[in-house]
Amino acid sequence: MNGTLNKVMLIGHLGDDIKMHYFEGGNCIGRFPLATNEVYINKQTNEKITSTEWHNLVVRNKAAEICEKYLSKGDKIYVEGRIKSRQWQAEDGTTKYTTEIQVTEFTFLAVKKDMEGNKSHSADSKNSNFDSQNLPNHENDLPF
Repeated sequence: MNGTLNKVMLIGHLGDDIKMHYFEGGNCIGRFPLATNEVYINKQTNEKITSTEWHNLVVRNKAAEICEKYLSKGDKIYVEGRIKSRQWQAEDGTTKYTTEIQVTEFTFLAVKKDMEGNKSHSADSKNSNFDSQNLPNHENDLPF
C-alpha cells in the first residue's frame, strides 16, 4: 500500500473554554485543550493509576463558532481530525514547536450550556454530529 493516513479520534473533556482568534476576511479559529484519561492497575501495588494526556485542538470558522457557543470547560466531546505539527519564532528568538489536532468532525457528548435556543442544531439531541466541512448555514448566529 502506497497511501498514508493521518486520522485521530478522541473522546475527552475540555480543559478550558474555547479561545477564539478572528482574522481579516471573517475567518476564525478556536483553540482548546482536551484531556483524555487512561486508567490501569499497577500490578505490583494493585493501585489504580490514572494517566492524563493533553491534546491541543483547533477548530475553524463555523465549527469554531459552534464550539464556542455550546462548549465550556469540563464538557465531554468526541472529535475526529488530523495531527499537524508547526513551529514559529518566539519574541526572544527561540524556535517553538507544537503539535495540534486539526478537528474535521465533532460530536457533543455532554454539554452544560443550553442548546435549546438554536433549533437547527437538533435541540432534542445533545449528541448532534457536526462535520466542520459541511455545516448547516447559520448566518443569524454570526458575531458580525
